Amino acid sequence: MRKAARKRILAAVIPAVLAAGLLSCSGINNEVAPVVLIASMQQDVSLIDILNPPAKVGTINLQAIVKKIDADTRFLDVQLRRYQVSFRRTDGGTQIPSSFVRTVSGIIPVGGTPTALNDFLLLPADALREAPFAALLPQNGGHDPVTGKTTVSLDVAVEVFGETISGEQVSARTTAPFTFCAGCV
Repeated sequence: MRKAARKRILAAVIPAVLAAGLLSCSGINNEVAPVVLIASMQQDVSLIDILNPPAKVGTINLQAIVKKIDADTRFLDVQLRRYQVSFRRTDGGTQIPSSFVRTVSGIIPVGGTPTALNDFLLLPADALREAPFAALLPQNGGHDPVTGKTTVSLDVAVEVFGETISGEQVSARTTAPFTFCAGCV
């Protein structure tokens, strides 16, 4: 390969590689806050009967950790503001419930033990009568029209948003799998 051809290839490839590198960093937590908010979900159930849904499906545990050991921790507690729930089908189906946002309040002490968010809403009650769950009802055929299954499997992602007492924005995300059915539990 000639030198001029190699230069043209490099001139085209290098910007593409740099752009891909910059875009791949968008998933990295770019928060400037001196704390990291960590979320994890402890599931009480993973199978949910839409005809008789449980009152509680689990707990989200939140913890605020200081990024630098020698940081001044005054004003670094995290004030919770809201959470967003979104869904991704894991069974090959195409319809998903609408994502939604709810207000939440509370303080997560920096460096403390995990704090439980017990009363989070996984799905609004009316969502269980809409797609994709409505297809699971016996009067609607009892199965998902795309997968043919009598269940709908979803990864449910909960992202919690807040800010430190000093005003820096923080967020944390956790995901858990759930399977929904009609009259199966």
